[in-house]
Amino acid sequence: MRVTVDGAPVDVPEGATLLDAVRAAGAELPALCHDDRFDPAGSCRTCLVSAGGGTAAACVTPAAEGAEVTTDGEELRELRRDAVELIVSALPPRALDRPSELARVCAGLGIGPEAARGPGGRGGDDSHPYVHLDRDLCIACGRCVRMCSDVQGAFALTLTGRGADTTVAPGTGGPWLESDCVACGGCVDTCPTGAVSQPGPVPGLTSADPRAAGVRTTCGYCGVGCTLDLVVRDGRIAAALPARDGPVNRGHACAKGRFAHGFLTSPERLTRPLVRRDGRLEPADWDEALAAVADGLRRAVDAGGPDAVAAISSARATNEENYLLQKFMRTVIGTNNIDNCSRLCHAPSAAGLTASFGLPGGTDTLEGIEQADCLLVVGANPVEAHPVVGARLLQRALRGAGLVVADPRAVGLARHADVHLRPRPGTNVALFHGIAHVLLAEGMTDEEFLRERAAGLDELRETLAAYPPERAAALTGVPAPHITAAARLYGRAERPAVVYGLGVTEHLHGTDGVRTLANLAILRGAVGTGRGFGINPLRGQNNVQGASDMGALPETLPGYGKVTDPGARSRAEAVWGTPVPGRPGLRIPQMFAAARAGELRALWVVGEDVTATDPDAGRVARALETCPFTVCSELFLSGTARRADVVLPAASWPEKDGTFTNFDRRVQRVRPALAPPGGARTDFWIVHAVAAALGADLGCPTPAAALEECGRVTGLFAGITHARLDEEGAVPWPCPDPRRPGRARLYTRRFATPDGRAHLSAAPYLPPGEQADDDYPLIMVTGRRLDHYNSGSMTRRGGNLLLAPADLLDLHPDDAARHGLRDGQPVLVESRHGRARLTARISDDVSPGQVFCAFHFPGSGVNRLTSGHTDTATSCPEYKVTAVRVDAHRTRSGR
Repeated sequence: MRVTVDGAPVDVPEGATLLDAVRAAGAELPALCHDDRFDPAGSCRTCLVSAGGGTAAACVTPAAEGAEVTTDGEELRELRRDAVELIVSALPPRALDRPSELARVCAGLGIGPEAARGPGGRGGDDSHPYVHLDRDLCIACGRCVRMCSDVQGAFALTLTGRGADTTVAPGTGGPWLESDCVACGGCVDTCPTGAVSQPGPVPGLTSADPRAAGVRTTCGYCGVGCTLDLVVRDGRIAAALPARDGPVNRGHACAKGRFAHGFLTSPERLTRPLVRRDGRLEPADWDEALAAVADGLRRAVDAGGPDAVAAISSARATNEENYLLQKFMRTVIGTNNIDNCSRLCHAPSAAGLTASFGLPGGTDTLEGIEQADCLLVVGANPVEAHPVVGARLLQRALRGAGLVVADPRAVGLARHADVHLRPRPGTNVALFHGIAHVLLAEGMTDEEFLRERAAGLDELRETLAAYPPERAAALTGVPAPHITAAARLYGRAERPAVVYGLGVTEHLHGTDGVRTLANLAILRGAVGTGRGFGINPLRGQNNVQGASDMGALPETLPGYGKVTDPGARSRAEAVWGTPVPGRPGLRIPQMFAAARAGELRALWVVGEDVTATDPDAGRVARALETCPFTVCSELFLSGTARRADVVLPAASWPEKDGTFTNFDRRVQRVRPALAPPGGARTDFWIVHAVAAALGADLGCPTPAAALEECGRVTGLFAGITHARLDEEGAVPWPCPDPRRPGRARLYTRRFATPDGRAHLSAAPYLPPGEQADDDYPLIMVTGRRLDHYNSGSMTRRGGNLLLAPADLLDLHPDDAARHGLRDGQPVLVESRHGRARLTARISDDVSPGQVFCAFHFPGSGVNRLTSGHTDTATSCPEYKVTAVRVDAHRTRSGR
């Protein structure tokens, strides 16, 4: 629609406000209670304009076709000035001494420090490491409260007091640190006065501040792919501000991306290479370290051939670094023994989604999921593990979308679910078949879609006959009426979406779980049709999607061409100018087994503490100790690095140039805001240097050149370049043409399977690898907590350690009573594979007979408990089902 602002016509979309129109015209208005990230309130009356013959608050007044708006004029300026002066009058003089939105508004209106006449003395709250409260600067605008509720969904803040004494406070009434705050930083970023601020060298800094100009990059924590502006002062990150125009996060972030960058300046950072001499790791220069690596790799090849060498690439590294390392292994060493940590999390996603639809990625975008009228969230806790996505899913549910959560625990979204299904760990396939049975039995399927675009219905129908809700209930422990209710909510929705996580994949039959979950979207015709938003995995680490995309897998080349496919090999060979091995390489578990057997003679581990994150960690440690030569590229001297023969100091994500690929296949830029400390180097530099030490030239001298070369190897990325990303911000794959957009939504015409159809799976339910018994009566599930990330190597070196100082074991009150355990008591946890020491936390978030813990503190030894069982199709570990027992007495006795 067209609106006239101060005589100039501007076009604004339907639903726009007069404030939107004024800003579109390039005019400035104060709006101290307003933030574009949530609905307007119109309470401060500082954005007054003339429209329709009267005076109106622009932020809450809808724009109408033909409206004429006036922002200028002495009377309007005086009204706005009076409103701001009234607000400022209650503040102490120091309120305008520091830069803030309020100070800028006052300067624009000619309001000086003398207008601030408040007495102050209301105190503050400095209990939280990242969020400090100065009550004297609070103007009770409510922005922080609405940011907390309307964007984050934490509902941790409130306004308390009356009249001029009204101020923000934690809703619990106690110190901020003990509140429900999730440290997303939204309150800090929206506060117009600095009343809620981040301690540090730039007080009151927000993403709307002119001082916020920083280096735009992509967060290096989880797979959401938030855009951040890193503000640097004196060689340190002063703030990591969520970009308001970020394509995924839209001005939001979480505690990790927003605040957890203290690890960058930790005194424990590795800044020099280390080489083992006489059994001890000692500092060395790069020449000596590279010579040692080259010598160790040569000796391994001489002793056992190219397949005696293996590398574990990194889901934390950039696309370009992963591309370069897999190219090094295939063209310099001559082996396909390259894998990455997607083997431990989403390998079943890649296999299952490829079998069902043809490509190893989610079918839709986050924006599409947000339009769904029913969300089926399975085996995922996005509120803690992917907080930005979790917050947006929660807001969608609060606005009326149906919500079905399937998870053994009462995870964050489950508290708001219409139906919460709590299956026994390891029974996903039976649960999904039970839901599918109801969809078919009650006619809630898309018959035309199944007839025209799907295959395997007859076989599936035959299998589903054995899984009515009653039998599914007997297998899963989920009451039959709940299964039916979930099926009806999903089946009757007009635009359903499935979102899932590691609770689907990390099982003995994880690939079957992905495929049978995909069955539900296929039965509903909700993939590629506009009648739903498909099935979408939430990726764990920042670049777990991209590491696999780039070919850091033993069976596939960049773009997922099979190494056994002569055509795929020939395309790579034409670009690389050297033969590519045609036999699949070793997966991560096979690498460790080969090392223990004496067959693997050299292993290079990049950016992964496998002794902390991999299952049955005792056997992993023995593999590293048995392997004749190991190299570790790391930020810190991890358990893996301590066992290496050469340790190479690596750069972290704020020190790198390249790209990451997020959970919905968006490729985004990563830009260096800092130089690596001391002698640390990027993995891109390190791989090139190792190749050069072996007398090889990998070409593609820059990350930009590496991504361009990858595009010549595979058409999936042919249209994606650094220059394009610098201009557009994000491009999803597939993107074969630089002149056309990437395909954000897949399969709108045909599926990428050989026959062009979606394939239903009739896999039967099979039990998990372990069962509870009298000796090990509890089933342990592992996962992540809100405040830490993976093995904790980054988040444990900063303020997050104050938020969560130890690994906890969640037990149901009934189990705690049965085992004589108290809340906060140290416990010894034992499995058939090892033991760990944790702290008990009694909670009904877990079901009786089950316990939950994370693995963020390697010293706890959680992954010494987990088994060697792996998914039958992909070798992904069964982290979600381990039989354990818990004992407090032996802990007290010191045994």
